[in-house]
Amino acid sequence: MNELQVELKNQLTKFCLDKIEPFMEHDDEREEFRMDIFTELGALGFCGMTIPEKFGGAELTYTDFSIALEEIAKYSVPYAVTVSVSTMVQAIINDFGSETQKKKFLPTLTSGEEIGAFCLSESSAGSDASALKTTAKKVEGGYVLNGTKLWITSGGIAKTYIVMARTGEGGSKGVSSFIVRDGTPGLSFGKKEKKMGWRTSPTREVIFENCFVPDDQRLLSEGEGFKVAMAALDKGRITIGATAVGLSQRALDESVKYALSRQQFNQPIFDFQGLQFMMADMACEIEASRLLVHEAARLYDIGKPNQKIASFAKLKSTDTAMKVTTDAVQIFGGVGYTREYPVERFMRDAKVLQIVEGTNQVQRVVIARQLKKEYTKN
Repeated sequence: MNELQVELKNQLTKFCLDKIEPFMEHDDEREEFRMDIFTELGALGFCGMTIPEKFGGAELTYTDFSIALEEIAKYSVPYAVTVSVSTMVQAIINDFGSETQKKKFLPTLTSGEEIGAFCLSESSAGSDASALKTTAKKVEGGYVLNGTKLWITSGGIAKTYIVMARTGEGGSKGVSSFIVRDGTPGLSFGKKEKKMGWRTSPTREVIFENCFVPDDQRLLSEGEGFKVAMAALDKGRITIGATAVGLSQRALDESVKYALSRQQFNQPIFDFQGLQFMMADMACEIEASRLLVHEAARLYDIGKPNQKIASFAKLKSTDTAMKVTTDAVQIFGGVGYTREYPVERFMRDAKVLQIVEGTNQVQRVVIARQLKKEYTKN
């Protein structure tokens, strides 16, 4: 890491230890999200890290952002994901929005005053996102949206929603992208989902019932929404990968500390070779995941985004997070299965990382398609 990245990491470590760590078990139990924590992260410059300074961002790289997300995720995956998704929304507006849209919607997001949410998935359109059924009917001055989005991170607490809706034919070519603000007539929210993990991050249905959105809140032209969504998910693979690395690292840290202090048969359990091999494998897989995430981020930063490497990073890091957190519970033994220690929460938070931003099965499909292109292009 360079000097700036070390400074960012140290600043976040101090913040998380002071502001997040003391409350995580309580907030996980109560499913409580603290907006003041998010706002303070914004005040420190962590809610718009990759966005240009003229819109209130820090104009840093995705490598810098990955290091920051990794550090936040050591203490709270839900807050890391909230920052990640809100930044994804900002990136969409920054990459595809007009100058007027950027000036209007970005500053309150980059500052952490508000949260952004990404609305793509539906009951019949999960991995097959192009099958979405939410409609946007053209009317004078704008569009009327009807439909329901599912599993929306920060649903109900976000203020700016990027929404994919169908304006034309079936399939990906008929999808358009819109900016919808909280409080718009016809926009409402379903119940907060009762989830296995990410319990402090609210997930809700987002419902559109004759919801009017003006023309100047459409992104790009009609039919270009799927391009917007896929570009966002390409970045999301990097940020979710970084989040998974942070979670895995914390699980390893806790496992090693516990194994060094826990005595059985008159010696620390760390001294048993079976556990040594387990922790050595954990450390190796975490570092391999981190290197893949940083390589995907580096390629994006230099203007050479590589979809295959990004899929490698997301696939490897999130599968590693599931394995490492499960092994952490095993190392702790019976107490690891209780809420007396945080490793059971780590294991619960790990699972959905294999599902969001494209399931790991979809990542394998993406990788295979890229391999086919590489081996048949000549």
